[in-house]
Amino acid sequence: MNIAFLGLGRMGRELVTHLIDGGQRVTVWNRSPEPAAAVGRRGARVARSAAEAVEGADVVISVLFGPDAVREVIVEPALPVPRGALWIDVTTVSPSDTEEFARWASDAGVRYVHSPVVGSLAPARAGSLAVLVGGDHDDVREARGLVSLWADPDKLRTFDAPGKAAAAKLVANLALAVSMEALSETIRLGTAAGLSGEEVLTTLGITTIAPIAGMKGKLVLDGEFDDTQFSAALLAKDLRLMLSTADAPLPAAALVAAELQRAIEAGDGEKDFSVIARDRG
Repeated sequence: MNIAFLGLGRMGRELVTHLIDGGQRVTVWNRSPEPAAAVGRRGARVARSAAEAVEGADVVISVLFGPDAVREVIVEPALPVPRGALWIDVTTVSPSDTEEFARWASDAGVRYVHSPVVGSLAPARAGSLAVLVGGDHDDVREARGLVSLWADPDKLRTFDAPGKAAAAKLVANLALAVSMEALSETIRLGTAAGLSGEEVLTTLGITTIAPIAGMKGKLVLDGEFDDTQFSAALLAKDLRLMLSTADAPLPAAALVAAELQRAIEAGDGEKDFSVIARDRG
């Protein structure tokens, strides 16, 4: 089938590779030309515009920065997606955003599925992401055939509405954000009380935050945050979506959002989100 792939940020570049290696006919577009040129060298056709990319497409996959980018690239210019095509939006958005995008798609005669991923670049590269898919039953079944290329089969979850997939992604990322703050604070407490950093991590291995300690603990101890798996700017955007979606206060989310905003203002928005654990002294 002909697949148009819109958005080649860190995650988009990993996902599109699975399509190319899987033998799909892929046309890519990105706002900045360099990532598109690199993917073109892997075997994709490079379009000069989003409109050119979707010409004749059976499937459109979008992996953009957030809901505003989806509006700017697809909804507001009324991107000429062919009628009957399947639009799989991987962008992290809120449940209310999916309602807006679904209405636009319906008016345009396009089938809409929301399919965000849970995980960072390493599992994306390995094809072992958790993948959420929400939409009409038949459309979800068709979308699964493609998104399974980057999914761990045991971590693929389907929902009967796009908004539920969006909500599940926000739930997952809130758990990640709060776990990272817990890791930061436990290391700060432990070292202040006389434990070495390694002794803190060994202790955390028997606690409920063992997974994040194993994933990010050494980075925090080394103070190295340049190997960006999930940027501070992206998680900050996701936390804004969480806070605007909830109908009650989310104090822990608000705390992490403030920490991420401080990191962004310090020029660290493109560093890994674990930068919030940097020594605050």
